[in-house]
Amino acid sequence: MISRKIFSQRLNRLRQAKNISHEKLANELGLTRATVSHWENGLRLPSLEIATALADFFDVSLDYLVGRSDDPRRH
Repeated sequence: MISRKIFSQRLNRLRQAKNISHEKLANELGLTRATVSHWENGLRLPSLEIATALADFFDVSLDYLVGRSDDPRRH
């Protein structure tokens, strides 16, 4: 099960570490700024397809992004 809280915290940290705005991330994924904001505020979760795209974008494992692992590395 995906933890909304962990997902939102990790997404926020990853985005800030890359120093990109909600809008830039949204544009990279073809989405709206509000969508990214909703994820980071824990109001919504992305589809599996988008979660995978986020993991690829930030070069972390999907398990890390959704809270199933504390190891961000891909295996």
